[in-house]
Amino acid sequence: MRMAFTKMHGLGNDFVVVDLRDADSASIEAATHAPRIRELADRRTGIGFDQWLTIGRPSGDHLADYRVFNADGGEVEQCGNGARCIAAWLAKATDAAPGRPMALGSRGGDVTAQVDAAGQVTTTLMAPRFDPADIPLSADAPADHYALGELSFAAVSVGNPHCVIYVDDAVASAPLLNIAETVDTSGRFPEGVNVGLAQVTGPDRIDLRVRERGVGETRACGTGAAAAAVIGLRDGRVSGPVNVQLAGGTLVVDWRPSGGGIAISGPAQTAYEGYVTL
Repeated sequence: MRMAFTKMHGLGNDFVVVDLRDADSASIEAATHAPRIRELADRRTGIGFDQWLTIGRPSGDHLADYRVFNADGGEVEQCGNGARCIAAWLAKATDAAPGRPMALGSRGGDVTAQVDAAGQVTTTLMAPRFDPADIPLSADAPADHYALGELSFAAVSVGNPHCVIYVDDAVASAPLLNIAETVDTSGRFPEGVNVGLAQVTGPDRIDLRVRERGVGETRACGTGAAAAAVIGLRDGRVSGPVNVQLAGGTLVVDWRPSGGGIAISGPAQTAYEGYVTL
C-alpha cells in the first residue's frame, strides 16, 4: 500500500504526518502497524523520526483527531511539538485564515491551536494533573516532590506523564540517560514516563533536556517543556510566560498556577513530502 506523508519538525523534534481523514479501515490498520512504524523510524534504513502522527476523522466539534506513535511503535497520549505540526499541516490543508482557532482531539485530551501569519503555532493543552492516579505514579499520597534514592523529582501529567528533576547547574552535562534508567527501573511509573532535567537560568527562563519514553533524548519536547515550566511556576522558581531553552531552540510556555490549560508557542516546519509503502 502506497501512502503520502509529510516530514515535519518542531525545533528538531521530527515527525512523519499521515493523513487518514478519508482512509478506509485497511489503510488505517496499515498506517498504525507498530512493526512497520519501527522500521520506518530507523534513521539509516527508513525515513527516520521521533514520532509518527496520524490525522483522523474528527469527533465532536473537532477539526480533526490525531494519534501519536513513538519511534518504538507504541502509541502514546500526547505530543506537544507534534500537536503544533498537526495544526500547521491542517491550517495549510484547509486554507485556514491566520489566527483562526482550531479544535483538535487526542488521547491526551482536547487541544486548541492557532497559526499566526508568520507561521508560529500556539497550542493549548489540558490543565496539568498532579494526583498520582492521574499520571499514573505509584505513591502513598500526593506530594509536590518525591524521593527516589538521592533524587528528588516532581511528577505531572500534561496529557502524558512526566518526571521533572530540577538541577542547580550543569544540566548540559548531566547524565540524563542514566537518570532516566534509574527512574524507569524504579517501577514508580507503571506506564512509563518522560524524564526532564531542568535548570533555572533566569527569572523567566529554564534550560531543559528530555528523554522521551520509546524514543530517547530528543532535540526538543513540547510536553516536556510544558511539564518543566508548570513545575517551575508552581514551585515559584520562575515567573511566566517561561522561555524554555532546548537543544533545538526555544518554546514559550504560559500557565497560571490558579488553573487552566497550558499554552505552548513555537515553530512548526515542513521538511519535505513523499510516499511510503506500508
